[in-house]
Amino acid sequence: MAETGTAGDGVLRSVDLARAAGLSTQQVRNYADMGVLPPAERTPAGYRRFGPRHREALLVHRALARGHGVVAARRIMHAVHTGDVPAALALVDAGHAGLHAEREALEETGAALAALTEQSGEGEGERRPVRGSLRIGEVAAVLGVRGSALRVWEAAGLIRPPREPVTGHRRYGAAEVRDARVIRMLRLSGYPLPQIRPVLDELRASGGTEALRAALARRRAELTRRTAALLEGGGLLHAYLAAYGGL
Repeated sequence: MAETGTAGDGVLRSVDLARAAGLSTQQVRNYADMGVLPPAERTPAGYRRFGPRHREALLVHRALARGHGVVAARRIMHAVHTGDVPAALALVDAGHAGLHAEREALEETGAALAALTEQSGEGEGERRPVRGSLRIGEVAAVLGVRGSALRVWEAAGLIRPPREPVTGHRRYGAAEVRDARVIRMLRLSGYPLPQIRPVLDELRASGGTEALRAALARRRAELTRRTAALLEGGGLLHAYLAAYGGL
């Protein structure tokens, strides 16, 4: 049902909210139904009566989505409007913690890249089991991924861990762990598997690192953008909670 009345005395229509946030009127109504917006009164005819608070809530959600993503932003606002502010703040904390973990992983990859520049290229003949090599579960734990992800990367031909002659178990040496770390970082950056192969090929050919350096730089820029977005969204959320009794 469309809100077709005229705005006045602080009353806003769905179209007014849509224009303020750059959304469609259907999106505004969807957000109202999902709890992204606080409850709205209805006219006797059944039309929603929005106000300034609804507009502010929509703008807070839009800012949170830029840093946390749309799903997390929706959960945060829903928690706020159901009176569970601690849960909303816990979701905000989780967003910051996740971003911090991604930044740490990026720095680990950067450190590995710096070490690579001090070494010569690694030929295929060097990709063999070595003392202290790791099994697939151990590598998964080190990288914070599932073993199934490592198997997918292997099936795609991106990593080729040698196997023990007797047991057939995969063994990851330093080179395989490095490759898996690079794949994880590029996947976090949104790289599809086919685009990762040229980066690895360059690393394996002669230690060339230009493609990986470029990917790292793009990832750092993206994390910086998201950090700024988290700060903006957090500031607007704090102001919203302070204005409407959440804090």
